[in-house]
Formats: sequence, C-alpha cells, structure tokens
Amino acid sequence: MIAYHDEEWGRPVHDDRVLFEFLTLEGAQAGLSWSTILRKREGYRKAFAGFDPARVARFDEARIERLMQDAGIVRNRMKIEGAVASARAWLDVMEKGPGFSALLWDFVGGEPKVNRFRSVRQVPAATDHSRAMSKELAARGFKFVGPTIVYAFMQATGMVNDHLVDCYRHEHLIGRPGK
Repeated sequence: MIAYHDEEWGRPVHDDRVLFEFLTLEGAQAGLSWSTILRKREGYRKAFAGFDPARVARFDEARIERLMQDAGIVRNRMKIEGAVASARAWLDVMEKGPGFSALLWDFVGGEPKVNRFRSVRQVPAATDHSRAMSKELAARGFKFVGPTIVYAFMQATGMVNDHLVDCYRHEHLIGRPGK
C-alpha cells in the first residue's frame, strides 16, 4: 500500500489503456478493500489480457466461466461481465471519439483539481464532477461506474489531488503531471 501511495495514487494518468485498467480495478473493488484488489492486481492483468480492451471486449461466456474459477481475481460474475461491457464501451469511445482520456479529463477541465484537505474526514466520497462523469460513463455502457467508484478512480488517476496537505505527495504533484 505504501508503494502504491508513493508511486501511483494521485499521479495524473492520460494513457487510455491504463485508465481502462484503473476503472476496471476500481469497479472490482466495490464492496471490498483496496488492499484486496492490489494483492490481486497481477492476477487481474493475466485474467484480463493485460487490460487490453480490444481483447477483453471479445470475452465470451466460456471465457467468463473460466474467470469465475480464477482465484487470482474477485470471482463475481457481475463484475467480470461489467468489465467486458466496459471494454466494449471503451472501444466505442475510442472509435467514435473523443478518446477515453479526453472524455474523462474534460470533466476536470484537462487539469488535476487540487484539493487542500487537512483530514481524511474532509475528503468526500463523491463530488459533482464524479456524479457527472458517472452519468456519462453509464450512458455510454460502462458498468460499475457509480459516483463513489468514479471519485476513487479520479483520485487514483490524478484527476483530483486528494493527498492531504501534510502529505509530501500533495505539493510534489502540483504542477508536475506524471511525476
């Protein structure tokens, strides 16, 4: 968890495929702890073809049945089928525009929203931005994209900087996308 915090969480991500990975993992996390998903991350990468949306979109019922037996991931049929549906929606966004990264980052004006929270009690579970993004993603066919999941996704991918102000990563990430 420390390495994830120090090296990944809150770092701005613009790569379309990596954004798909994070959204899939955040959806898998619903109702579970993030540490559970991090422990299974490599299992997810293997099971979901390196998070290649074009490959995941082609998963059929037989493949889903095999994934239901894979202890390397959370074996929840709705979440697995949701990831396949989201991969199909991702392909549609990439084909018809505007591209996944462009679609998502537009919700925050293309730049990370920097919050200045002093306590975890101040950090919201959802915001107007995550509710709007959630609504758009759901309308496009993405699954497991409720406002709370989407806000966690926005935090993880640096669309919002929710490192507390006394965390060294807060200032480090301001004005330094990708660092």
